[in-house]
Amino acid sequence: MEQAFTKPYPSMECKCTTTKEIERIIKSFETRNSYGYDEISTKILKISGPFIRSTINYICTKMLFWGVFPDRLKLKHTIIKQLHKNDGRGEVSNYRPVSLLISFSKIFETVMQRRILKHFTNYNILSTEQYGFRLGLRTNNANYKLTTEILNAMNNKLLVGGIFFVI
Repeated sequence: MEQAFTKPYPSMECKCTTTKEIERIIKSFETRNSYGYDEISTKILKISGPFIRSTINYICTKMLFWGVFPDRLKLKHTIIKQLHKNDGRGEVSNYRPVSLLISFSKIFETVMQRRILKHFTNYNILSTEQYGFRLGLRTNNANYKLTTEILNAMNNKLLVGGIFFVI
């Protein structure tokens, strides 16, 4: 196990973005009217996409080259709204907080997420037990693996225990 921590990995290569990539990212967003502090919804972003994709591509490429994520796009500038879940509206526990992010930051975050995940995948950096944020893997996969391992251990008459944390 120690070898996994000492194994050197190559530096991450951040390939420049293209207008096609930016266009695909914008099209992949759900069309919503909600917006962050910039008051630009994904609906407006999608409509204006063909006109601004070159500029966004330029900014994304500079961001990758400089290694800087613009301060004004960070989470500290988000709007938090309370979304009603169920039952009585007078009960605080029937609401959950929702962060309304800036649409432009979602583009930059998607660009970085794709590059980081590609690097991790290419160099086999992630553990096989890592299910979150990986293409084609869901919590159902993690549940299936856990259940299978518990049943295998029980079939082999081994003791099975678990510690679970709720945060």
